[in-house]
Amino acid sequence: MLVRSLTLAVLLAIAGPLLADDNPLDLDAGRARPLVVIAPTSADPLLRSLNESLKDPATQAGFKERGLVLYSVAGMIGKRDDKNLEQQTTMALIRQVSRGAQNGTQVTLVGKDGSKHVLDNDGSLDMSKVFAAVDALPAEEKAISKPEPQAAPAAADAKAGKAGKADAKPAKPAKPLPPPKPLED
Repeated sequence: MLVRSLTLAVLLAIAGPLLADDNPLDLDAGRARPLVVIAPTSADPLLRSLNESLKDPATQAGFKERGLVLYSVAGMIGKRDDKNLEQQTTMALIRQVSRGAQNGTQVTLVGKDGSKHVLDNDGSLDMSKVFAAVDALPAEEKAISKPEPQAAPAAADAKAGKAGKADAKPAKPAKPLPPPKPLED
């Protein structure tokens, strides 16, 4: 019994990180443009000024109009629109966007198509620079949207076709499975 428990624990420890979908930028692909700010500390002046400028209603409206989502990493603590991310998700975000060991704050704009655009910051980042970078994106990138699954309408048509038949029999209920046999040690 102990051997089985240990084997299961080892398998879960190995397979857990492999099966986890912890890449946050993949979730926003085709829907939003992530603006990723990686700062050394939460007291970083660029990160603070960016958060202060987002409190302005006009800036928030421009942010939403352009489909931007703010990811901020301060130290090792990640947030998406001021909601904390898990540690694995934060590390995946850093691996995906970071440009290596650099001093200062890194600001990256990720397009809907997944392309990364580095925004140069000279100690300050004005929202007008961010908006100008989004507006300068190619027209093809602006038109990208998440493709809708095509299998769902076909399945709905098939169900509608079956429901339309008057002589169709109702499906038989499935037989219950027999109880499992006890394990022998």
